[in-house]
Amino acid sequence: MILLVVLLALVGALFGLPLFLVLALIALVSFAGAGVAGSSVIIEMTRLASSPMLVAIPLFTFAGAVFAAGGAPRRLVALSREILGWLPGGLSLVGLLTCALFTAFTGASGVTIVAVGGLLLPALMEARYPERFSLGLVTTSGSLGLLFPPSLPLIIYAYVAGVSVDELFLAGIVPGTLLIVLLGLYGARRGLFAGVRPHGFRGRAAGRALRDAAWEAPLPFVVLGGIYSGRVTVTEAASITAIYALIAEVLIYRDVSVRQIPEIIRSSMVLVAGILVILASAFGFTNYLVDAEVPMRILEWMQGAFSSKWTFLLALNIFLLIVGSLMDIFSALIVVVPLILPIAEGYGVNLTHLGIIFLTNLEIGYSTPPVGLNLFISSFRFDRSIVELYRACFPFLGILLVALAIITYVPWLSLFLADLVRGGATP
Repeated sequence: MILLVVLLALVGALFGLPLFLVLALIALVSFAGAGVAGSSVIIEMTRLASSPMLVAIPLFTFAGAVFAAGGAPRRLVALSREILGWLPGGLSLVGLLTCALFTAFTGASGVTIVAVGGLLLPALMEARYPERFSLGLVTTSGSLGLLFPPSLPLIIYAYVAGVSVDELFLAGIVPGTLLIVLLGLYGARRGLFAGVRPHGFRGRAAGRALRDAAWEAPLPFVVLGGIYSGRVTVTEAASITAIYALIAEVLIYRDVSVRQIPEIIRSSMVLVAGILVILASAFGFTNYLVDAEVPMRILEWMQGAFSSKWTFLLALNIFLLIVGSLMDIFSALIVVVPLILPIAEGYGVNLTHLGIIFLTNLEIGYSTPPVGLNLFISSFRFDRSIVELYRACFPFLGILLVALAIITYVPWLSLFLADLVRGGATP
C-alpha cells in the first residue's frame, strides 16, 4: 500500500503535482506505515519556522527584487563598462562581473538574464563580438553569482547541512572568482580573434558612472564588512540590505515608486513561501529516510562501488549535473543535500567544501541541455531557438566543467579563507 501511494505521488509529480505535496504525502504515508504519528512532519515545520537564520531569506530576496525593479542593472553595467572596458575582452568581463553581482543579491538567474542580459547582449553585439558567443555568455552568466554572498542558495545549503553560513560565504568567494577568471580569459581570446577593440580609459566618464552608482556599488562591501567584522549577524545584514535597497531605489534614485512596493513584496514573498514550504516538507521526508537508515544503506553500496573519496566525488558531480539540469536549485538543495550529507561524511568530505561542489554543479546545470532553466529563459527573452542556445553554451560549459574539476579536487580553494579567518585552524 505504501509503495502504491509513493508511485502515485511520483506519477502526480510528472503531471504537475507541486513538489511539496509529493514530499509531504510520501513522508506522511511512510511514517504511517512505520506506525509513527504524522506529527513528525509537523514538528519539522515548527522547527523551520523558529529558526532565526531563515529570517535572512525573505529580507535578502526582497532587497534583490527592489534592486531589480529599479535602475541598478543599468547603472552597474555602465560602471563596469567604464572601469573594465579598456581591457582586452573587457566588455565580456563586464558582463560576467555584473551578472555575478546581480545574481548574488537576487538569488535568481532568470531575473539576471531578463534585467541585465537585455542590456548586455546589444552592447556585446555592437562591440562586434560574435552573436553565438554573446548569447552563450549572457545565458551562462545568469547563474554565475550563486557562489558569492549573500546568495540565497548559500544560506539554504548552510541551514540544510547545519554548517556556518559565515564560513560558507567565505568559501564561495575564491571558487566563484575562478569561474569568472576562466570565462574572462576565454572572452578576451574571442574578442581578440573577432577584432574587438577596447576603448581607452575615460576618467571623466568613469567618474560620472561611479557617481551614478555610488549608492549601489559599495553594498557588497558593506554587507561582507559588517558580517566579518563581527558588528552584525547575517540576519542583521539582511535587514540592513533591505532598508538600504528601499532608501536607494525609492528615496534617492526614485526608480521605484511607493506604489510599486506592495507588488514587489508580493512577488518576492511568493518565491520565499515556495522555498519554505518545500523545505518543511522535505525535512519531514528526510526524517523518515534517516529513521529507515536509507542513507546508511546507500553509503554501504557506494563504498563497495567507489573505492576512494575522489571516485565518489566524480560520481557525485555527474549525478548533480543531471539533477541541476532537471530541477530548480532550491528544490535540488532541499531534497538532495540531506541524502548526500551522511554519505559524503562517510568519505571524509568537508561539508563546507561539499556545499561549494553542490552549488557549482547546480549553477552549471542551469545552462546544461536539454532542459537547463537558463536555456529556456534566454530562448524566450532573446527570441532564439533552444537549439541555437545549446550551441552557444557548449564552449562555456566546457570551461565551467574544467573549473568544477579544479574546485572539486582542490578543496583548499574553498577552505583557506575560512581557515584564515578562524586563525589557521584545520578545516
